[in-house]
Amino acid sequence: MMRNFLTEDEVRDIARDALNLYDSADAKSGVGQLTKFNKLGFKGNNNAPDGWYLPNDLFYPAIVLETKNSNEKLDKKETIGEILRNISIVQSKYKNVIGILFNGYEIAVYKNFQLLTEISNKLEDKQYYIDLFKNDKIDKEKIYILTAKINNCLHSEFGIKNLYHRMIFTACALVAKRYGATLVKGMNYATFHTAIHSTLSKSLEEDRKQNAKLDLLLEVYSEIKMNSTDNQDAIDNFLEWVSEISQCINSDNWNGEDVMGIFFNEFNRYKKKSEAGQIFTPDHITSFMYRLIDINENDVVLDAACGSGAFLVKAMCNMMKEAGGQNTKKAKEIKNSQLYGIEFDREIYALACANMLIHKDGKTNLAQMDSRTQTACAWIESKPITKVLMNPPFETKYGCLTIVENVLDSVKKDTICAFIMPDKKLEKNQRKSSSILKKHTLLKIIKLPEETFNAGVVTSIFVFKSGVPQNNKEIFACFIKEDGLETVKNQGRHDLKNKWQSIEDRWIEIIHKQSGDDSIQWLDPNICLSYQAETKPFVVYEEDFIKTIMDYYMYENHIDGKTLNESILSKILYSSDVKEDNKEINLSIKKENNDENC
Repeated sequence: MMRNFLTEDEVRDIARDALNLYDSADAKSGVGQLTKFNKLGFKGNNNAPDGWYLPNDLFYPAIVLETKNSNEKLDKKETIGEILRNISIVQSKYKNVIGILFNGYEIAVYKNFQLLTEISNKLEDKQYYIDLFKNDKIDKEKIYILTAKINNCLHSEFGIKNLYHRMIFTACALVAKRYGATLVKGMNYATFHTAIHSTLSKSLEEDRKQNAKLDLLLEVYSEIKMNSTDNQDAIDNFLEWVSEISQCINSDNWNGEDVMGIFFNEFNRYKKKSEAGQIFTPDHITSFMYRLIDINENDVVLDAACGSGAFLVKAMCNMMKEAGGQNTKKAKEIKNSQLYGIEFDREIYALACANMLIHKDGKTNLAQMDSRTQTACAWIESKPITKVLMNPPFETKYGCLTIVENVLDSVKKDTICAFIMPDKKLEKNQRKSSSILKKHTLLKIIKLPEETFNAGVVTSIFVFKSGVPQNNKEIFACFIKEDGLETVKNQGRHDLKNKWQSIEDRWIEIIHKQSGDDSIQWLDPNICLSYQAETKPFVVYEEDFIKTIMDYYMYENHIDGKTLNESILSKILYSSDVKEDNKEINLSIKKENNDENC
């Protein structure tokens, strides 16, 4: 097939329009033959690219373009060498670079120095190539290391003593990155601190019309007490670490709490004990509970003690996957109207807002109120909730069962609700549990592995159906003894050998079929409201029997056991004859007529 001949100038013009290489407030961008790298900020380099996209934020991917006329082949050694050299030049400032060779009809794309083959064979908008770096696998270990560095930096260099303030400050920086804040190395303290605040304020403008309480995030950010540091290395390190975490969150491999769960749980690890009843839910448990109560893309999910938003973010992620991805019309609907949360603690609420803002989702459906109150009940009643996922504060003083009862009373009849609570929580408060079961049905109790929560609390998942009295119906119960996770020093428990997914699949099937495991029990609600651990059979050994008889004999004859023991031990050690052969050692003591007590 004949192709029209295109000059290099014509190819360059085509590339400029296709890639959309035009200057903007966020980046230097353009095409040409005369503009040298030296003029573009790469000092001392007089090579000239044919096109460039150079973001102000050096952490974002850059693009360098090399064009040829339509008769030139792109696989020539010198042509390949030219694009690789230009990639190397740009990499002196940018970590990630896309190199593009283009002759008007053919294209070769390099991701850093790797030639890509399984991508579009036509020239796309620049965002297509920038997004190629979003497909990088999320490095969880890297996130842990970065988060630990951030925590130490904010504590020692910025002087933020409050742990939650360190979490909120970092989360706000991530929100600012998500909404386009220019946070780059070289910024002084005042500039980067103000950039975060101004970006937050601007990004909240529309959402504040629906939820004025989002202002609380700005208030908490402004209240964080920190040192105005002149340590430029500390500022630069913080900005770089935040940028790296931001890239992971925006990755196409993001899986709900897969990244944000790491971030929040790693910060939470530094607490000596839980504060304000807050125990953050592990990522694998949020995934399990989503499937346990059969949530789908059409459900409306409530968490009335949402903490940092783990359940809501996991639900959002899974629901959008089922809907076909983040860019579908249904995904927008899920974000806007299918995720609802309540959090009482002011600072944790700010943290939840930041978490949701990072993902540009249902932040306007978060409420800062007390789930123990009738005000919260009325708020829940006004929402079209179809499923509930919750990990309420465990302590009685924070109203664990009051919150559970309020939620069950406020959602519509037949709503399935799953709560994580301590194993014996219902049994220890018979009055409250009796009140709950008069109106609602406890369907299932799934005892979780004892190591699930670092706080040392043994827990179960309690699954209720609202608005239907128990009426003596038996309760299905089972025990997930192992989750396959292993403890990593200073990093908590992790699925190092990728065991959890198969364990989750197996238990979802067992629970849905209500058969297939020896741990299954059917409980009478009038007798117990927790999984009944197996009791070991009582066994009496011969030596126990003899000891008991001897103790009684000495008691009857007024013999002091301690004195007798010391006497016997002394005789054995110092007055016995020892005879030894290959099989045994024999001790013998001469009988003394006057030693009546022996």
